[in-house]
Amino acid sequence: TLNEIQEYLKDYKLFYPPDPTEKNCSIGGTIATNASGARTLKYGSTRKWINSLLIVLPDGEIMKLRRNEIKAQNFIMSFSTQSGKNYSFKLPEVSIPPVKNAAGYFIEKGMDLIDLFIGSEGTLGVIVEAELKLLDQPEDLISLVIFFENFDDAYEFVDRSRRIKKEKKFSLLSPRALEFFDNRALKFLSHKFPNVQGKKFAIWYEQEVYQENKDEIIDQLSNLILECNGDLENIWFAFNEKEINDIKEFRHAISALVNEYISRNNLKKVGTDIAVPSNYFKEFYNFCCESCRLNLIDYVGYGHIGNDHLHFNMLPKDKIQNELALDLYLEFCKKAVEFGGTISAEHGIGKLKRKYFELMYPEKVLKEMFEIKKTLDPNLILNRGNIFPERFYDEK
Repeated sequence: TLNEIQEYLKDYKLFYPPDPTEKNCSIGGTIATNASGARTLKYGSTRKWINSLLIVLPDGEIMKLRRNEIKAQNFIMSFSTQSGKNYSFKLPEVSIPPVKNAAGYFIEKGMDLIDLFIGSEGTLGVIVEAELKLLDQPEDLISLVIFFENFDDAYEFVDRSRRIKKEKKFSLLSPRALEFFDNRALKFLSHKFPNVQGKKFAIWYEQEVYQENKDEIIDQLSNLILECNGDLENIWFAFNEKEINDIKEFRHAISALVNEYISRNNLKKVGTDIAVPSNYFKEFYNFCCESCRLNLIDYVGYGHIGNDHLHFNMLPKDKIQNELALDLYLEFCKKAVEFGGTISAEHGIGKLKRKYFELMYPEKVLKEMFEIKKTLDPNLILNRGNIFPERFYDEK
């Protein structure tokens, strides 16, 4: 599992950057889904951290893929397996959204073949072995939760933190995680973490530091918090490893608490996994909130705001509200696509989001993606129903 790998690496002062919330997930599963997590802001998703894969194709052919060894010629991908069997197919000439994205196959002109299998949701082959790229453990971390009175100030802090990180002008600030909690998420969390009782909006900020620059970074961060009207007096600051882990548990607890509430009250959750370009995030979040308020549907908002990736969970109280929530979910997906975003930033399409995936690309592009599957899996035996609509399987 991911947790076993990370624990093993501690003895060697190394770590594997991808950090999805579920620590007991399998490494193969994280590769098949191109898993991500809070550290995606700095390190990207799983794709960046895979050096090689050993894959068994549906027909039993075996191939060892090493990064940078097999690349498409423009949009034509050709390769051979260990036995010498040849494969060739055309990639769709399409641009995938310029945001954190886990919807459908990764497609890019001149792309590396290994990246096609990463995030393919088990539809193209079975991953049996992987070589991971590792990094030295950081010397130290600063981790803190900052509270704001309104969403605009919270997002201003996020946006300025990212711009400073990108421009690196006269600043040491370089967050590796920026996570968001709205007032409704904090209300859920306050039952387990009383220090957030009554707070409106919160941002979890985490950064790797060295001892010699830690104090200067904290000073620069404090100034930025003040400039963005953050509550400097009530910051939840982690001073040791236990407290750093407590803040991580705070971030991970929101999903569990929402699910417990759903189960306890025999309700259904309708939750988004949407990311949009940063210039549209505020408008998109406000659109979601206002839509729910107008329809009297309760909701909880949180997510990986550093990547403009929102988990917006609607909590309908009955069957009528559930139908309304599903209608709103469709509208949220349409709005995300209109803004140039994705309907799935990290969870993938699976079987439940197939109809929403069709909002992102013309049917021609989806069928070209499906042709890739048919080339590698001519009998269509691997994970039937994932990603593609059922009608594609029935067409001759």
